[in-house]
Amino acid sequence: MRSKSDPECNGRKFVKIFTILEKYERNPSRLVPILQAVQEEYRYLPREVLTYVATALNISPARVFGVATFYSHFATEPRGKHVIRLCNGTACHVKDSIPILEVIRKRLKLEGKKITTDDMMFTVETVACLGACGLAPVVVVNEDVHGEMTPANGLELVEAIIAQELS
Repeated sequence: MRSKSDPECNGRKFVKIFTILEKYERNPSRLVPILQAVQEEYRYLPREVLTYVATALNISPARVFGVATFYSHFATEPRGKHVIRLCNGTACHVKDSIPILEVIRKRLKLEGKKITTDDMMFTVETVACLGACGLAPVVVVNEDVHGEMTPANGLELVEAIIAQELS
């Protein structure tokens, strides 16, 4: 009989999770790096995966969901291949970050509360602070920081990513 922690018992979806859990020795105190590795694998934290992690670490699902929703770095909804974070902290806001956001959202046809494009290529979100106030306004694409942005070069940045994806 297979154990609950056996990845074959839970389907192929959990094979990668099993490997991540083994890497961190199924240690509940390593929950944050475990969730970081899971998110790197899936680009977000699927609900059923969070439940599996809780069971495998023998901790409550509430604790895992609490960590996953507390830190802004974690996403519990599917995200695009390219995550664009626009800072709207005080320094960036004063230097007109919102027009940058508006032009990017318009180009990507994101309306209302929608933050991810239908093709899963882009996710656009605002954050309270990126810690680069001297470069305000700031946009981070995946892990690349772009400072002193304007609506025009924000649009150029998106167009360059689209061109790269099409080539």
